[in-house]
Amino acid sequence: MATENIEISGAGEQETAPTALAEPESSAEAATARVRAYPVAPGVRLNVRSGPGTDYRIVRVLPEGTTVPIYCQRPGDSVTGPYGTSNLWDCIANSQYVSDAYVRTGTDGYVAPRCA
Repeated sequence: MATENIEISGAGEQETAPTALAEPESSAEAATARVRAYPVAPGVRLNVRSGPGTDYRIVRVLPEGTTVPIYCQRPGDSVTGPYGTSNLWDCIANSQYVSDAYVRTGTDGYVAPRCA
């Protein structure tokens, strides 16, 4: 399987993610091929954590105006943010999570598969 660099808008960093060049070999590969990006709330510098909760360590901070890919989602600590209160956490890279309460997905529910 090939890889491509995905620019996380405004973050100044790149993540490498698999991309399908032919028929996906598994449902996980098919899901990865359909990853969508969503904007972080305006005016927010968002903490990225190593797990789905506020007790996990901060691994980096996203600058204002960032758009993030959501590879999968999982429940965790409940957080209140610009888009309401949510216990969903969005996996934006390997072992990197942001609270869904700060990401404009257009719904209070899942927009990506549940993380394994």
